[in-house]
Amino acid sequence: MILPFLTPADAEAALPAVRGHLAAGRLLAYPTETVYGLGSAPAEAPLDALARFKGRPAQKPFLLLVTGRPMAEAWGLAFPPAAAALATEFWPGPLTLVLPGGEGRLPDRLRGPEGGIAVRHTSHPLVARLVAGLGYPLTSTSANLPGQAPAPGAQAVATIFPDAIAEGSLLVLDGGPLGNVPPSTIVDCTGPSPQLVREGAIPREELRRRVGRLAP
Repeated sequence: MILPFLTPADAEAALPAVRGHLAAGRLLAYPTETVYGLGSAPAEAPLDALARFKGRPAQKPFLLLVTGRPMAEAWGLAFPPAAAALATEFWPGPLTLVLPGGEGRLPDRLRGPEGGIAVRHTSHPLVARLVAGLGYPLTSTSANLPGQAPAPGAQAVATIFPDAIAEGSLLVLDGGPLGNVPPSTIVDCTGPSPQLVREGAIPREELRRRVGRLAP
């Protein structure tokens, strides 16, 4: 199924279907401020399904989309000083922070080798509204198969995953085509000093200009 996702009214109309779809352990495709993403509820069985769907190793984690620091903290994630400063300056936006915490609240398979969980406060207004309506973080990974470019729109998602849509295991939110936007910048905040994992939409120079010594 493909649902329109262009206006606040579309987002409100889609919420019941999305809630039921995710509760059943199924997968969602949706636009973000960077690329189209694939996601699931943050639980073991849906994460297994998402890993199989993407054809990626089960131990490779997915990031989480949240509605802000309060939601992340409600799920047990912690904000060391660098993470707090970066979130204040750049959230919502294309900055992913790898955070400590979440033990007992989030699946350990979301953790990377450094022990943290990658989180972003999405600046896509309709996805933020959707996550707020769900009341829990939404997992996120680019909507593509390994080695392929991320899908730029819902129709491209449908071309890549037609069988999943036809059988009902993938629900697509059509937010229109996206521009050629770099992926999010990733900063690991689990250690004594922040480390730049990936320089993406926000360059290192901008991180340092706005956060100073607390930037990587």
